[in-house]
Amino acid sequence: MSTILLLISSNIFMTFAWYGHLKYGYNWPLWKAILVSWSIALLEYCLAVPANRLGYVHFSGFQLKIIQEVITIVVFIAFAIFFLKEKLAWNYLVAFAFLGVAAFFAFAFKAHGPAA
Repeated sequence: MSTILLLISSNIFMTFAWYGHLKYGYNWPLWKAILVSWSIALLEYCLAVPANRLGYVHFSGFQLKIIQEVITIVVFIAFAIFFLKEKLAWNYLVAFAFLGVAAFFAFAFKAHGPAA
């Protein structure tokens, strides 16, 4: 559970690092947007690295990445709706649903462990 909470937290920081400047810093010079984004992303890495180290005990590398992507989508949906004030269209929902199906297949069947 700590892996999931750390990944959610890291994704919140990363989403703001990548997309937050679109709302408040759009008129900034590019160098400033990059510097602010890198500063926020540093916090993201401080959460993502331990999340993946802790998670690798329970999940494969593939599964960790798929968990990360599903969390990224969920966090971004909330961010786009509440922060960027964008509307969630039906085609985006369909695309996200297909990603959910992909996640299902990643976890529904037992895969082989890491190579020795």
